[in-house]
Amino acid sequence: NMKLKYLLIWTSMACLPLYAQQEWTLKQCIDYAIEHNLTIKQQEANAEQSKVELSTAKNSRLPNLSGSASHSFNFGRSLQADNTYKSINTQNTGFNLSTSVPLFTGLQITNNIALSKLNLQAALADLNAAKENISVQVASAYLQVLFNEELAQVAHEQVNLSKEMLAQKEAFFQNGKASEAELYEAKSRVAQDELSAVQADNNYQLSLLDLSQLLELASPDGFAIASPQADIVENLGTPLPPADIYSEALLIKPTIKAAQYRLAGAKKSIRIAQSAYYPQLSFGAGLSTNYYNVSGRENGNFGSQLRDNFSQYIGLTLSVPIFNRFATRNRVRSARIQQATLGWQLEDSKKSLYKEIQQAYYNTLSAQTQYTSSQTATEAAQASFELMKEKYLNGKANATEYNESRTAWMKAVSDQLQAKYNYLFRFKILDFYRGIPLELK
Repeated sequence: NMKLKYLLIWTSMACLPLYAQQEWTLKQCIDYAIEHNLTIKQQEANAEQSKVELSTAKNSRLPNLSGSASHSFNFGRSLQADNTYKSINTQNTGFNLSTSVPLFTGLQITNNIALSKLNLQAALADLNAAKENISVQVASAYLQVLFNEELAQVAHEQVNLSKEMLAQKEAFFQNGKASEAELYEAKSRVAQDELSAVQADNNYQLSLLDLSQLLELASPDGFAIASPQADIVENLGTPLPPADIYSEALLIKPTIKAAQYRLAGAKKSIRIAQSAYYPQLSFGAGLSTNYYNVSGRENGNFGSQLRDNFSQYIGLTLSVPIFNRFATRNRVRSARIQQATLGWQLEDSKKSLYKEIQQAYYNTLSAQTQYTSSQTATEAAQASFELMKEKYLNGKANATEYNESRTAWMKAVSDQLQAKYNYLFRFKILDFYRGIPLELK
């Protein structure tokens, strides 16, 4: 029994979700989100539907085959061969098997297959675009978790600092070097910092929850992410100019590829509409037989009639369009209008892409400047606080001055962290336009 109990425990531990056993990197989060995101699954279904439509288009070259069987009963008076009416009952049984093969359809089938292939490529490009979108969302949520995690660490460091100051104030109070009001003010500061730390922890947990929900995890319990290297921002380098990034993005961005595939498909749609101008030629063949029974007369048996009435046929059918109320002409016109519209959409997508890259580039430069400035501001604020701390301990500064200096330092630290992750996110997005995966190394 004990062995069975331990076996069950080990089995349950082995079945725990992967996210409960390790810290997730950004790449792992993105891969998991792509695999489980419902929007991605919808796009995958669209791509599968396009594959089915391509298969249907290819199979339209194949011959069809259909069979039928019928049996009918006729009662009452009916016209006879001698132009008289008689009351007789008849039965008729028939069997038919037929096939037809399209020989020439004005290249409609060929262009239909080409259009289906382009539609499939466009659907796959849409799928890749959806994967890119979820990747950016995950990266943003991931960096928000890192930001809140560092803010929480800073908040807890402030609690430790406040407790150190409280311990010193208690020692000074015992020696008569500090008043009771100063002691209670130090205790109050510890309580306020502990409250701030709790709020920072809550913000960190909420950001983890947001990320876990984006990944479609059932629960955020046990979910944690890996922290990158401390110098990750320092090794980012210099961003490329917008024109260089744009030239690379044009070749790989799925939104551009999807628009290009649809524009190429519009040309095939014109050819499909034009195919109605041409004659249509098809080959047909069939087999048939029947059994006929008239009540009150001598009839051949079922098997002999089927054998005697057995017939076969083959033939060609040529359909020549002459006039269909200008329907074909208008379909061709509509296809040309659609081609022009898709061409404009492609150009609009290119312009939008270039604008996005320009904005991302200058946002990156601005974020880089803000991060550099925030580093300087944090160093200055920390140096100022250290001086004020010494003055406060030596009784040369009051609690208000000390708190103002510490608040200024904390704001500078918070601003630097925000600038750091904003710069990191902007730079990674700029690289993402070039096809570089969103990873933190």
